[in-house]
Amino acid sequence: MEERLTKIETKIALSEDLLEELNLAVYRQQQQIDRLQQQILELHRQLAASSPGDRPRDLRDEIPPHY
Repeated sequence: MEERLTKIETKIALSEDLLEELNLAVYRQQQQIDRLQQQILELHRQLAASSPGDRPRDLRDEIPPHY
């Protein structure tokens, strides 16, 4: 019976360690997701600021200069 309790306690301790590691990984991933969302918003703002208004784009303006 003592050996069985020791095995159970060991499994519980290992499970708690694993759970803590997983929680930390999820926390770090959420931080990274938040940073990426902020970068996307900033890029969207930059793109909106650099676009030439509501004028439709002319594809001839996008031809490389060597043509």
